[in-house]
Amino acid sequence: MAPPGNLAPIDWQRPWLADLAALGRRAAALVEQGACVAEALNALVAAGHAPDPGVRFVPQQALPPGLAYEQFVFERRRVPTRDNLHDFFNGLAWLHWPRAKGRLNAWQHGAMAQAGVGAVRGPLRDAITLLDENGALLCAPAPLHRALAARQWRQAFVELRPLWRQARLLPFGHALLEKLVAPRKSITAHVLQAPQAIETLADADAWLAHSLGAEALAAKPFNPVPVLGVPGWWAGNESPCFYDDPLVFRPPRGA
Repeated sequence: MAPPGNLAPIDWQRPWLADLAALGRRAAALVEQGACVAEALNALVAAGHAPDPGVRFVPQQALPPGLAYEQFVFERRRVPTRDNLHDFFNGLAWLHWPRAKGRLNAWQHGAMAQAGVGAVRGPLRDAITLLDENGALLCAPAPLHRALAARQWRQAFVELRPLWRQARLLPFGHALLEKLVAPRKSITAHVLQAPQAIETLADADAWLAHSLGAEALAAKPFNPVPVLGVPGWWAGNESPCFYDDPLVFRPPRGA
């Protein structure tokens, strides 16, 4: 059982938690009352407070020794869940991105069935892990995507700053969300370009599940984005000199 208060460091007012806060607060409250994380997540689904993700959550010890996590999730539709921030955010991701999480799990299982678990994941499984742990979707005008892909940080965040009013960065990775519980300037997401027209998290989930193919994902079509540089996400970035930090906002390769 989770010790009381273990989710207390989460600040639900943070902008990166805007789409998760309603369900996240409910689940965290249940944990505070003594539920384990798996029980809290299941209770939200059972009570109709959360969309049905097509899976249920079980304590970590339900995973049989020697059975791969991805295989267990795929075959039994159960997600082993520890009582910590990492797995709490993984559960929230399943509740908010059920189609995308299910598709990634199916690809993981298929790749493992074909090549075995192995010490080396291979390109597809490696890309899935990057997205699942540390990914985000950026729905933005094309000039922002181009500037970020070229690592033209001042152009993206200073010169084109007004365009961020038309953009949304949607965190997907649960490790990314865990790191943001204690924000630091160097936190960087693996960002996928998504259509600007996406308006809701459900739309983003559908796009990620059905518009991104395994072959395209295996090519790792990510841009590194230091997320505290996103306008509105961190007070410090109101100053243009925030971006004059080559250890975080690294120059383009070969520059």
